[in-house]
Amino acid sequence: MTVTRERPGRGASPRTARAINDRLALRLLQEEGPLTAGQLKELTGMSRPSVADLVERLQDSGLIEVVGEAGEARRGPNARVYGIVADRAHVAGLDVRIESIGVEVADLLGRTVSRACVPVAEGADPAGVVEDGLRVLREAAHAAGGVPLHTAAFGAPGLVDPVTGRLRASGGLPAWHGDLVDEVRRRLAIPVLLENEVNLAAVAEQRVRAAAGEVADTFVLLWIGGGVGAGVVLDGRLRRGISGGAGEVGFLPLSATGELPEAADCDNGYHGLVGSQGVCRLAADHGLPVPGTGADATAAAAVVRAALTAGPSGEPFLRELALRVALGAATVCAVLDPGRVVLAGEVAEAGGAALAAMVAERLAGLSPLRTRVEPTAVEGGAILRGAVITAMDAAQEALFAPAG
Repeated sequence: MTVTRERPGRGASPRTARAINDRLALRLLQEEGPLTAGQLKELTGMSRPSVADLVERLQDSGLIEVVGEAGEARRGPNARVYGIVADRAHVAGLDVRIESIGVEVADLLGRTVSRACVPVAEGADPAGVVEDGLRVLREAAHAAGGVPLHTAAFGAPGLVDPVTGRLRASGGLPAWHGDLVDEVRRRLAIPVLLENEVNLAAVAEQRVRAAAGEVADTFVLLWIGGGVGAGVVLDGRLRRGISGGAGEVGFLPLSATGELPEAADCDNGYHGLVGSQGVCRLAADHGLPVPGTGADATAAAAVVRAALTAGPSGEPFLRELALRVALGAATVCAVLDPGRVVLAGEVAEAGGAALAAMVAERLAGLSPLRTRVEPTAVEGGAILRGAVITAMDAAQEALFAPAG
C-alpha cells in the first residue's frame, strides 16, 4: 500500500511540523504494521532525535505502545517494536438487508472481535425492527469487551443521497432502514456513516486484494445475489455518481420478457434477469429443483451449487445463467472499459471460479474489449467487511491525528 509522505512547508511552525510527522508515522504503523524506531527513521526520512521525540509523544498520547522487540539482541531502545493501540476504541459495521441485520465489531486495525445477526420477519413492525437492531449492536459491542464504540458504518440497499447522507425512498425497501441509522446516531451519540451495500463490497474487494500485494485500482464488482448491483472503482477511487446511483445496474433494460423496468421497480430490468428470483425461475425452466418455498439468495445459491455438481444435466442452466450475467457485464464494460469484472454476491460466490470462467467466455463473444472476469477475493461477509473498513478508516482519521 502506498503511503503519501506529507512534508512540512518552509513556513510551517514547529507545532504544525510535529503534527504532520505524527500523522505520517501513524499512517505508516497502520499500513505497514509494527515498526522499530529505526524503521520509522528510514521510512519517514526524519532524524534519529526527531523520531525519538515523535515516539515519546505518541506513547504519551496513548496512540502507540511497545508490542515486542526485534533484532538479534532483542533488548534496548533500538530493539523495541511500536504498534497502534488497537483496542483504544472499537468500530462497528452493519449489513442491513430486508430480511436481516448483521453486525461486526472490530478493533482499530480491523480485526474482528465479535459478530451478531438478527433476522427480520416479513411484515415485522418497523419500530420493533429498529429496537432489535439497536439491541444486537449493543450486544455485539458488549461481547467485544466493553471497549468504547467510536464509529459505525452501515451498508444498505438503495440510493444514498450524497447531500443528506440518507437513504432515498425506493421501491420495496423498508422505511426502517433509515430509521435505524438515525436512532443509532441519536442514542449512541457516535459518528455513523451510510453507504450502498454493494459499494462496501467493492471497498472490501479493493482492500483485500491490496493487502495481498495485488494492484486493484480499476474494476467493477458485479453483485449477483438476492438483488443486483455494481460497485465501480476507477483509478483507485470508489465512484458514486452525482446522485449516488452509480452501479444501479438492476435498472438496466435487460429482461427475459422484453418488458422495461420502471423508476420504482426494476423487476423487468436486469434485476429480474439475474437476481435470485430470476435465477430460481431459470432453474425451474430447466427442470432443476429449487429448495424451499421462496426464491431468495439462499435458494438461488443452492441451485447454482447443485447445478455445478450435477454434471451434464446442470450445464444448460449454467450456460444460460452465464449468458445473462455476461449481458450486464458487457453493458458496463462498453461504458467504463474497466478491464476487470469481479463477480460477488451469494449467487456468484456459489458459482465460484467455474461460473466466472463461463461468464468470461460469453463476455468475450459479446464485447471486443479485453476484460478479465474473476470471482471475489473476499471470503464471506464482503458487505460487513467493507463496512468495518469504512468505519475503521474514519475512526483512525479522527483518533490518529494529534494536533501536535
